[in-house]
Amino acid sequence: MPGTRALVIDQSDAHIPSINQYKIPGGNLMKAAVYYETGSPDVFKYEDVPDPKCHEQGVIIRVEAVSIEGGDSLSRAAGVLATTPHIVGYQAAGEIIEVGSEVTHLKPGQRVTTVDAFGSHAELRPVPARNCWLVPDGMDIKLAAAIPVPFGTADDCLFEYGHLKKGETVLIQAGAGAVGLAAIQLAKRAGATVIATAGSAEKLERLKEFGVDHGINYREQDLVAEVKKFTDNRGVDVVVDPVGGSTLQKSILCLAYKGRVSSVGRAGREGMNVDVSTMMGGNQSLSGVFLGMEIFSDRVHDMIQAHVDDVATGKLKVVLDEEFPLKDAAAAHARIEARKAFGRVLLIP
Repeated sequence: MPGTRALVIDQSDAHIPSINQYKIPGGNLMKAAVYYETGSPDVFKYEDVPDPKCHEQGVIIRVEAVSIEGGDSLSRAAGVLATTPHIVGYQAAGEIIEVGSEVTHLKPGQRVTTVDAFGSHAELRPVPARNCWLVPDGMDIKLAAAIPVPFGTADDCLFEYGHLKKGETVLIQAGAGAVGLAAIQLAKRAGATVIATAGSAEKLERLKEFGVDHGINYREQDLVAEVKKFTDNRGVDVVVDPVGGSTLQKSILCLAYKGRVSSVGRAGREGMNVDVSTMMGGNQSLSGVFLGMEIFSDRVHDMIQAHVDDVATGKLKVVLDEEFPLKDAAAAHARIEARKAFGRVLLIP
């Protein structure tokens, strides 16, 4: 299309398939939290950038709430810049203001929550139509913004790859994070005994209302010893581990016979040097889980929509931490990296 260009995405860094497109400078402008180089949260600048262009198979939303994902802070710290300046961010919700020529199931005026490889930290956002989930009437858009990645990831970790069954025991690492909070609720609903870790007694106490049977303070207690104590020395059937690094090694050591670990991140920002030799004798398994590889599938789309609907009706809970104006993206990211948050931190344009 004359006067426009598509931005090429380096898929080695783009964790979710994207069709993000932006107009060549000179048209209308929107506000966004951008950066020109990776680094600490203070790389953010609040600037005018060109409005996005609507792809034939996409939509544009007016962003009402941005849910900052763990991958957003990792990308900002050391990811590849797919655009310059770069607008980071997987997840945001808002109202559709434009639909592409090939989109027939969505229309302007509908409220949706969305996922894409980047672009959430802005007033307007282009996303693939397939990466939109309808927000039910009357539902708080802020809650909807925080659902797709955490609940989709937790569901895959527990069931698609963890094969969790009723009556089994699951260990949820980083239980106070958004994936952890989602996994706790889904595991409890499935009839599992739930053990979760957190970095303070206060967080562990708060986790009880979401279904945690046993809490472990990873800063003060021996994780493996505590798990063995709670399971009569048997270990757990499934571990959801979004932390990685040395924590992943401990997760492996917590497994029961035929236990399964779903490794889904490196929030701890350590290297992934893991010794799997102990797993052979127990016929245990370690799976890497990456929701983005199946984000376009019918299975994942329907699963996430079901979670959105369940939150809307109160069957599941989304926990929101603090809200920051979009211009204060640096402060929001700093709160996450200081591990002060309980649930999701939001940006509001």
